[in-house]
Amino acid sequence: MSSQRTHSKTEVDTSKSPHVSLRPISMGDCKWTTGFWAEKTKLCEESMIPYMGSLLTGEIGHALNNFKIVNGDFDGKFDGEYWHDADFFKWMEAACYMYGLNGDQKLLQEMDEIIAVIAEAQEDDGYLHAYIQIHGIPHFSNRKYHEMYNCGHLYTAACIHHRMTGKSNFLDIAIKNADLLVEIFGPNPPQLRRFGFNQTQIMGLVELYRTVGKKAYLTLAEQFINNRGQSEMVHDDTTVGYPIGDMVQERVPLREETEAAGHAVLALYYYAGAADVYAETGEKALIDALDRLWENVTQKKMYATGAVGQTHYGASPRRDMIEEGFIDEYMMPNLTAYNETCANICNAMFSHRMLGIHGESKYADIMELVLHNSMMSGISVCGTKYYYANPLRKINGARDYDNMNTESPDREPYLHCFCCPPNLVRTVAKSTLWAYNLAENGIAVNLYGSNKLKTTMLDGSPFELKQETHYPWNGLVTITIENCKDSAFDIMLRIPEWSKESTLKINGEDAAVTLTSGKFAVLSRQWQAGDTIELDMPMSVKLIEGHHRIEEVRNQVAVKRGPVVYCVESPDLPSGTSITDVYLPSATALTSQHQPDLLGGITTIHGEVMLRKDNAPGMYRDVTKPEFVPYTAQFVPYFAWSNRGEAEMSVFLPVIWQ
Repeated sequence: MSSQRTHSKTEVDTSKSPHVSLRPISMGDCKWTTGFWAEKTKLCEESMIPYMGSLLTGEIGHALNNFKIVNGDFDGKFDGEYWHDADFFKWMEAACYMYGLNGDQKLLQEMDEIIAVIAEAQEDDGYLHAYIQIHGIPHFSNRKYHEMYNCGHLYTAACIHHRMTGKSNFLDIAIKNADLLVEIFGPNPPQLRRFGFNQTQIMGLVELYRTVGKKAYLTLAEQFINNRGQSEMVHDDTTVGYPIGDMVQERVPLREETEAAGHAVLALYYYAGAADVYAETGEKALIDALDRLWENVTQKKMYATGAVGQTHYGASPRRDMIEEGFIDEYMMPNLTAYNETCANICNAMFSHRMLGIHGESKYADIMELVLHNSMMSGISVCGTKYYYANPLRKINGARDYDNMNTESPDREPYLHCFCCPPNLVRTVAKSTLWAYNLAENGIAVNLYGSNKLKTTMLDGSPFELKQETHYPWNGLVTITIENCKDSAFDIMLRIPEWSKESTLKINGEDAAVTLTSGKFAVLSRQWQAGDTIELDMPMSVKLIEGHHRIEEVRNQVAVKRGPVVYCVESPDLPSGTSITDVYLPSATALTSQHQPDLLGGITTIHGEVMLRKDNAPGMYRDVTKPEFVPYTAQFVPYFAWSNRGEAEMSVFLPVIWQ
């Protein structure tokens, strides 16, 4: 595929990558105008980013203070996890995206001041890791310190800063650090071959290669992939203090792997990084493995909300000890589901890259599912409180949160392990970049939401459209062409997998194309300004059930409308009602109602449930006919739960078949 334009102001810059089907638009090409994502982006600008910045540059988050300690400008102790630098870099990345949208000079000045502190902390040879520098620990001595993780997020944030601002002060820090990695790890010394286990450095190195063109960065990224699965699974000096084997995806070489295993964030960052490498190299064995793994994740280990990482503590399919990750296929607990916010976002990141490579709509379906459910559930509707884990059920008293290191009974204003909040915020900030892609001769519409697009097609032609919709609360989308070239080109419209009854019109007439759920509908014609496309995706309320092998939800159903998964929450039930007493008759008439003043503006679902009144004590008892009382309940979007005080909640409910 040829391209006459480098889209430098983007996230994953595949504008010149030889092995992709769809290419990115630039930041600012698309701007949300009204509705769901416009509101979330405004909240991100006005609340999420400023609040998080005040945490990380202040006493609570302490990230900037850690660098000041290195510089001798702050009297105190390091605070945060080993990898706290990386979480700070993710927030900086979010701020850079927002600058790319609004051009806020105050934000740019704040970034410059922060970058100056980081530059002073960097050692002469390029090394940068506040925890290790403060504590005098030998560099690259033990992988548990997450040095590669910090490096990866440094490179990515620096590339984004350079693309959004045109400045090189942050990029210079990243290049200096990456050159050190090439010097130390490039020769591939045996004692360091198991080192790069938290694989953000793969994505970061590829993005740095795309930014400055230094081939050594791409070579090193591929080397980190090649080294996995090549060593004996015993501890050595560099691995002591952190689990080995499947936990960190080092038991099986990636090209031979058939099943997602281990820590979900590590795995999905790994797969996303490998997809970045494939986009540059085109190696068939690599994409074959990624295709297998994507299918395994999304078809056998993913929740209805798009969440992944079934357990906090458990065993891999090969029975290695794992944490925060994937276990056996179809083993999907609800109450104890971990579903780390980062993992859910990583699921979307992996699919985003696969969308670019293959150009298939199914990947955008996963992106949408995550964005509207298991990602936004990680932050409060006010944008300042967070969840690390995202279970599908919560029962008061069922878990001892005092013995958990990340799960909590209610949203928290700060998490000591702060990886998830900035990951979420940077995704909201860059959401316009995921809305569209550039095709060989046209535009792909990936996500729906009211926006204006003003971009340049791959042949250099200007193109503008306006999208109007109340999505995800209503499935009617109207697209008006405002400027385009004279010759024919394609407009690719994603028909979501959930949509079975879509209709499509052009200028009021049937488009005469076959619409297939989970596929792009390709409209190829000679367009002109003023042409309108009307895609109607009726959003009936549906009950969904799990695969027959998911024991946890057998004889249970969940409520879904369009891309949004719903739940029942105790504030919407009679006082004293346990979530375990709620049953859903299959024939209940479920209706929707938009409530602009509830939970930031949501569409709720209403219908009759049955409350069981005869639950007796004891673990087991003789069966008697249950006693039920009808109650008209309200269902809220899963992402909006736990915004009305500590509450019980369930996505899946036992069904009474009628």
